[in-house]
Amino acid sequence: MADPKGFMNSAREMPRRRPVPVRLRDWSEVYESFPPDQLQIQASRCMDCGIPFCNNGCPLGNLIPDWNDLVYRNNWKDAIDALHATNNFPEFTGRLCPAPCEAACVLGIHEDPVTIKQVELQIVERAWDEGWIKPVIPQVSTGKKVAVVGSGPAGLAAAQQLTRSGHAVTVYERNARIGGLLRYGIPEFKMEKRFIDRRLNQMEAEGTVFKPAVAVGEDITYQDLEESYDAIVIAIGSTNWRDLPIPGRDLEGIYQAMEFLVPANKVQEGDLEDHPFSAHGKNVIIIGGGDTGADCLGTALRHGAASVKQFEIMPRPPEARDISTPWPTWPLMMRTSSAHEEGGDRLFSINTKEFLGDQGRVSGLETVSVKQEIKNGQMEFVEVPGTTEIHDAELVCLAMGFIGPEANALVRELNVEINQRGNIERDLNWMSTKQGVFVAGDAGRGQSLIVWAIAEGRSCAASVDSWLQGGSQLPDPITPDLQQLR
Repeated sequence: MADPKGFMNSAREMPRRRPVPVRLRDWSEVYESFPPDQLQIQASRCMDCGIPFCNNGCPLGNLIPDWNDLVYRNNWKDAIDALHATNNFPEFTGRLCPAPCEAACVLGIHEDPVTIKQVELQIVERAWDEGWIKPVIPQVSTGKKVAVVGSGPAGLAAAQQLTRSGHAVTVYERNARIGGLLRYGIPEFKMEKRFIDRRLNQMEAEGTVFKPAVAVGEDITYQDLEESYDAIVIAIGSTNWRDLPIPGRDLEGIYQAMEFLVPANKVQEGDLEDHPFSAHGKNVIIIGGGDTGADCLGTALRHGAASVKQFEIMPRPPEARDISTPWPTWPLMMRTSSAHEEGGDRLFSINTKEFLGDQGRVSGLETVSVKQEIKNGQMEFVEVPGTTEIHDAELVCLAMGFIGPEANALVRELNVEINQRGNIERDLNWMSTKQGVFVAGDAGRGQSLIVWAIAEGRSCAASVDSWLQGGSQLPDPITPDLQQLR
């Protein structure tokens, strides 16, 4: 425990965001630095709660009270050891995770919760600055070879764990750079890609081999991998996007969110000179009110869009935790990201009826307001009469989520099964219906959080290790049957 009265003496405090007019002129991360002494005060707010529900709120089971206490006592080196004991990539989660741990913080019952996510981030950044994070070289070689297909957080976590256990691990990625959606789907202003490269350098020094620009199922087959490796980990994510098949969908200027975000990231990487369909000077509408929609919003604003609107079919959430989601569950409440702070309009309870066009290009949207009603025991969206509107738009982004992995080649070549949710079927040991082929992350779970992806990658690695060697000393934070109850 840190300061027994810390939560009584100090209020929650977070780093300030850079001024909006300044940050819209670049693609750097939006937060200013936070002094270490102030962070220690924040860590001291971790109270003697008896049962730290934050541990359970975190899919990784992070030892949150332990490293809060270590930071408070200025023992940063032990803090990074405690952090790395459960999390391979705290610099990723510290920037991108929505922090279900904070929603489960006991202090959050009656006050603002502990700034767990910020403490986590500054522990790992301090460790990098001090040179404490070094390659963990395996002491023995098992002689076993493992292929990991997909280099997002699940694939990278599985690869690092299996490499450290002594296996020869090769990661295949169809894109030109390693990182999956961490690199191509997350805008630079949320996480600069140099942080990915820094961790990849460590993994390469440990012995992990990366093969970018190799599409398994096209450039090589899954059967090729089966013949060359002792085990395969499928971590291809959930990238089949949900579409909006309404009149006018075939007009030019309507794109899926990832079709818009990926080129923006490639420009920042130097792989493209200009975005092929920049939002500059255009009226932009984003359909979908989640994090991906907010990423599109921040990107469009940095392009210099004339206007941006973000549509959400659900009603506006309450400002504080709704009674339907009591502590320690993830709360239904209004959230404002840094992108929302930068501009644009958010419209709730709105449904798009038709895309309007001019000479083959989208020029606007016809919408109607909706309300929720229960019919035949099910919740439905009902149109509100007299609420039809026309919104100008020369660029539309569809950010309505994903419905499963792109598993056609897997099904065709390895005969794995797909479950009713559209995800790859797996058993309690993370193995698919094909012997020796394991599944981790969104490919088996469905669209989810980065923290779940890392947790699944770690657990899957433990199962692969055990299957190859008859036992494993790798940590196993979760099992598939448990995560289905979340």
